[in-house]
Amino acid sequence: MPVSKNDVPSSPLRVAVIADSDTRWKWGALTARRLSADPVAVPVDLSGFLLRGRATPTARQLAEVGVGDVDVRELTGAEFLREVEREAYDVVVLALVGGAVQAVLHGLAGLDVAPRPVVVTGYVGVVYEKLADGLLLRHGADVVLANSRHDADRFRAVYEGVGADADAVTEAALPFLGGAPYEGESVKTVTFAAQPSVPESRADRTYLLRRLVEHARLHPDREVLLKLRSKPGEHTTHLEELPYQKLVAGMDVPANFRLVYGHMGEVLDRTDLLVTVSSTAALESLHRRIPTAILTDLGVREALGNHHFLGSGCLASWEQLDAGERPLADEEWLAAQGVAADGSYETAFDAVRKRVAQLLAEPRLPPLAPYYTPATAPGYLPGILARYRLDAAPAPEATGLRRVVRDAMRDAARGAYRHGVQRVAPVIRRMGEL
Repeated sequence: MPVSKNDVPSSPLRVAVIADSDTRWKWGALTARRLSADPVAVPVDLSGFLLRGRATPTARQLAEVGVGDVDVRELTGAEFLREVEREAYDVVVLALVGGAVQAVLHGLAGLDVAPRPVVVTGYVGVVYEKLADGLLLRHGADVVLANSRHDADRFRAVYEGVGADADAVTEAALPFLGGAPYEGESVKTVTFAAQPSVPESRADRTYLLRRLVEHARLHPDREVLLKLRSKPGEHTTHLEELPYQKLVAGMDVPANFRLVYGHMGEVLDRTDLLVTVSSTAALESLHRRIPTAILTDLGVREALGNHHFLGSGCLASWEQLDAGERPLADEEWLAAQGVAADGSYETAFDAVRKRVAQLLAEPRLPPLAPYYTPATAPGYLPGILARYRLDAAPAPEATGLRRVVRDAMRDAARGAYRHGVQRVAPVIRRMGEL
């Protein structure tokens, strides 16, 4: 792609984004759009793809993430490699779970594409678990985005600790922060941002739901919302075996309590107090200066992810919230976490744009070189590649009647798989606990 003297692309930036869940699609697509500092002079030509799997989002989920009208096509990893080989993309954004990123990186490394696209990856939100594992699975991309200064320092330390190149780590911010600053004074609407896998147990989830309902009863003047990310039968980034919709069924709830779906930004527009265990929604809320509470009722534990908010000033219990307390966030903590409520958010992606422009200006990019290879991880890497069926060259693309039959069989198999994961497996696990 032509590049001007100022390292600014002079033609549309062709970007392919492949994601494996609704939240990762949101992160990947919005990250792609921020790669251009001037979308009018240098528009981003975005092509969207969904990696076929357990968490493939529905049309309803895609419509609610706030990305806009983008045609998205579902495919396998091998089919995506063929797409990259066939189309001259400038940038490829891998908005995938770590294992899938690693598999696609190795697949891209095996393609005969010149010039090859710049490969970008990162995390959709708060990184509170599997830091080393997730980062090393993402190593090999040209750009590994860190959503804050705090994350950038941690990411570089991991790579340098194993003797891997850390130059790809680039500080940015979450691409979906924004919205009108909060200017309210009293609490009129309380929103609890639910998470699909935190906490996990029925007892803990029932406890949080009961306290939320009790808060609504204690404050009949407030609207109390339970913000849900998916409907029963839908999947998101994590598996949800005990959806709150089922737990609330049959409960006696007050008139000022209700369940809501939709784009988080629109819910935050009318929120005066955001409550969660450790959802990334807390960062969206804090960016707007909305009072935000990170619950301590179940402890401050790595398994819950709320330990990430140590020092934030946001830790609180339902007892304190019931009594009328509203947490006040620590400014230094916010700055270190990339929550640029001071107005510097618009420059948060400058370093990313500069690095991508420099890479695009190179006459020829070096081959992709992930840290994991058959030499460094002979007992780990083969399983990852096999899981995503990228341990061999892509099979020839099906055409005509063969494609129709293949797609029909694939849809049927996928439906059966989802039924097994979402319906049968949880029942079997619960029976095993009896």
